[in-house]
Amino acid sequence: MSDSRPLIIHIVYSFDVGGLENGIVNLINRMPVERFRHMIVALAYCSPSFCQRIQRSDVEFVSINKGAGHGFRLYPKIYRMLRQLKPAVVHTRNLAALEMVVPAWLAGVPLRLHGEHGWDNSDPDGRNRKYRLLRKLYSPFVSRYIALSRTIESYLVERVGIESDRIRRICNGVNADRFVPAATRREISGSPFNDPDLVVFGTVGRQQVVKDQPTLVRAFGMFVRMSEEAAKRARLILVGDGPLAGSLAELVQSEGLHGLVWMAGERSDVPEVMRGLDVFVLPSQAEGISNTLLEAMASGLPVVATAVGGNPELVVNRQTGLLVPALDPQTMGAAFAALFDDPARARSMGAAGRERVLANFSMDAMMGNYLALYEGKPGQPV
Repeated sequence: MSDSRPLIIHIVYSFDVGGLENGIVNLINRMPVERFRHMIVALAYCSPSFCQRIQRSDVEFVSINKGAGHGFRLYPKIYRMLRQLKPAVVHTRNLAALEMVVPAWLAGVPLRLHGEHGWDNSDPDGRNRKYRLLRKLYSPFVSRYIALSRTIESYLVERVGIESDRIRRICNGVNADRFVPAATRREISGSPFNDPDLVVFGTVGRQQVVKDQPTLVRAFGMFVRMSEEAAKRARLILVGDGPLAGSLAELVQSEGLHGLVWMAGERSDVPEVMRGLDVFVLPSQAEGISNTLLEAMASGLPVVATAVGGNPELVVNRQTGLLVPALDPQTMGAAFAALFDDPARARSMGAAGRERVLANFSMDAMMGNYLALYEGKPGQPV
């Protein structure tokens, strides 16, 4: 029996651990099953373990195994696939997948959405002229754009030249029922830092250049070297894996932080990890609207985050956390000291962050906004 539900095909560069990809997981898991079918097409690959986060059995995953370089050689293959499947919507995300709007247009897909989630380390502030020109080149094939932050919305209008009425801003939502505060810091399975007398700082994210965990490690080193009490009681947990893992381990050693930093690797229990921290840190050089930052705030954690991309839209400086410049370990280390020395202030920031998430970044609001776009409803998102 044929399935009459309209099909949405999500095209991404890869479907593996990451904030963009986690946003897709949250969206599909939350969306009513009866409204749409979903397929995820990764130009590179779909990670089997990450695919298991999708809680629906009707979602298909396709790995194209694309090599380096422009993807125009894939156009015939993508065109044939889209002509056969006849999706109602193709939703590409970020520059690495944007070019696939061309075969989607050729295949007659009626609604071609493109989401801009943020920039990577090759263009951390969106200044690269080539990338702006590429975005402009493909713009005639895009029905509508989705910007995840005011910064990205302004970038598309002012630097790329996209008409403002073709853009909808939809911020990420967070599952505030899954990410909840703990009355006191919980133990993390396997952690060497479960002693309740410790103050545990931590980050969660793929270990790659744009996430800039090296600046975090250097900042933490400066912080503990400046305070005898911090050296005794402050600890740092790095959750995640990626191309920087080896050099990060070497940096921990060279900074003299052996025994003070735990490289926890990739974890599937992120909500429990959040409840095992006292302070969350996001040291990125570039961000859109960070799912992980929202999850930390929903978990009642004070945050130290770089003032890049969408972070200032999430973090109210000195109210829900502290914003610091990117690539500035000294200022970041001073922020660590401020929260370490004033735990009451840190707890107050964490509580305010939780309230901000509940008021402004609910999962239901995000889902409703996407549903309105997928169903072709005119006007602003709900």
